[in-house]
Amino acid sequence: MKKPNILVVEDDGPIRQGLVDALESGGYNVISTGNGKDGLVLALESDLDLVLLDVMLPGMNGFDVLRHLRRASPTLPVIMVTARGAENDRVEGLSQGADDYVLKPFSARELLARVEAVLRRSPARPIDVRRIKIPGAILDLELREVIADDDPSPKSLSEREVGILRYLAKNKSRVVQREELLQNVWGLDPRGVHTRTIDMHIARLREKLPSGDDIVRTVRGKGYTLGDTVEVAAS
Repeated sequence: MKKPNILVVEDDGPIRQGLVDALESGGYNVISTGNGKDGLVLALESDLDLVLLDVMLPGMNGFDVLRHLRRASPTLPVIMVTARGAENDRVEGLSQGADDYVLKPFSARELLARVEAVLRRSPARPIDVRRIKIPGAILDLELREVIADDDPSPKSLSEREVGILRYLAKNKSRVVQREELLQNVWGLDPRGVHTRTIDMHIARLREKLPSGDDIVRTVRGKGYTLGDTVEVAAS
């Protein structure tokens, strides 16, 4: 059976290590970071089963991270990590969609019990996108490669390019706005950020794909979508 994947976002090094150690001892795969913006990017680009999210974080606080996550992944379980006695934090987190909370200092036993309870009652989530089949090539998002039928040497995809492809694939039935990509792939507030950044990344991505303009299509005035010939594979 596949071990569940958990992301820990906590800026206090010893507490973060305690969370990681407790979860790994409970049989989970764990990745971690101490920065809110980095945590959001990891949450959006990783195949996760649950996020443990601190409230006070550099880069972006936990409530802002939670708001972004709830828009992009409404059913991804999130447990907030709060200071004992910080009732307002707990109420705020739960009201914004957190599934539960863990109090600092925590016991490993309570932490694992809360994680297991949240995972048991969480709704089924969409299976993550692993590969994308396009005419003349396979896009392996795990290996971050474009494997063309007529070229023995795969082309490498950047982390951002994989993020763009994965997000477009998960939303294949609709047009995705540039601002939405900035928010959910870059983890940035689109206000005040020039969306030309998206256009440049899309242009570089298309250069690596056979018939790139037909694979990642521009819908004038709206955003981007994947072409009709694209087949999304998940596992």
